[in-house]
Amino acid sequence: MVKYIYEHQNWTDFSWNEKAINSLFGEVKLMQGKIIGQMNALGFSTKEEATLTTLTLDVVKSSEIEGELLNYEQVRSAIARRLGLNTVGLVPSNRHVEGIVEMMLDATQSFTEPLTEDRLFGWHAALFPTGYSGPYKIEVGKYRAGEMQIVSGAIGKEKVHYEAVKPEFVKAEMDAFLEWFNSEDQLDKVLKAAIAHFWFIIIHPFDDGNGRIARALTDQLLARAENSGERFYSMSSQILVERKRYYQILQKVQHSKNDITEWMLWFLECLKNAMFSTENTTNRILQKAEFWKLHESTRINERQRLMLNKLLDGFEGKLKSSKWAKITKTSSDTALRDIKDLIEKGILIQSADGGRSSSYTLSDINCSK
Repeated sequence: MVKYIYEHQNWTDFSWNEKAINSLFGEVKLMQGKIIGQMNALGFSTKEEATLTTLTLDVVKSSEIEGELLNYEQVRSAIARRLGLNTVGLVPSNRHVEGIVEMMLDATQSFTEPLTEDRLFGWHAALFPTGYSGPYKIEVGKYRAGEMQIVSGAIGKEKVHYEAVKPEFVKAEMDAFLEWFNSEDQLDKVLKAAIAHFWFIIIHPFDDGNGRIARALTDQLLARAENSGERFYSMSSQILVERKRYYQILQKVQHSKNDITEWMLWFLECLKNAMFSTENTTNRILQKAEFWKLHESTRINERQRLMLNKLLDGFEGKLKSSKWAKITKTSSDTALRDIKDLIEKGILIQSADGGRSSSYTLSDINCSK
């Protein structure tokens, strides 16, 4: 029978092939420096916008990996309020969203603080404020007391993908993990982030929420690597894109002795891809900053500002006056007046359809980038 990695003696003495990862690791470090350099050349408000967008994506996508769809605007508003950002169009968010945001911001904004058992328990409690995961009551704010198996398939035909560390050993395993996590060693923080993610997932210390907490720990160590709570790329967004491979690699490496080369390669490749994809986000943020600079003297009301920001953020579908009225909670007449005013100012253009099917987009002069 094939053993799990934790069943081997000294299983946390992880090793990997330096030659195999060196080239990829070098690319990641180069891109990391390039992104930080680009962002530091931007204005303060643009950097704030980039961090807000990235953190929002991180929270939304990390939950989506677990099959949970959060409201983007609620998450964005919760983050903006907690960071004290003066952003237009904030909406109320529920207790569940607030809890997930609280965990992510504690990980990324207080990245220099030691990771303690109490802090982890606080994160877990924030993820499950009602003590339930869906319809199931779970142990909250404490390590699990029961067996943990990851299974799939119909009842009676279940396939066990993973059986985690026995509950009686979780505390000792986590003590060792926390001591290592907080230690000042020579290991590069990017590599440490890769190891921390894998190590935590293998222990699976909680009844639920292990994936989200593992990704928060990854973000905390990446923030330490950059010595900054400003986030400009989303690892969780990329893990969601590569989710199938993510689970395949975990399943394969969980049976190794302690050589985690394949995991390190996958993690670094995923991180590199996350940094690549941030270029699109950055371009959109730059376009947004340029737009508002161009229109800093233009008279624009709060409803118009809210809708223009939505268009600049990549509004999905066609923008019609009915959608405008619904989102801004106003009448059809007011929505149409707002739109016509922006058309006269050369900011919006009307589609050729005309009539009731008319839709509106930003004019080319405002979309130069």
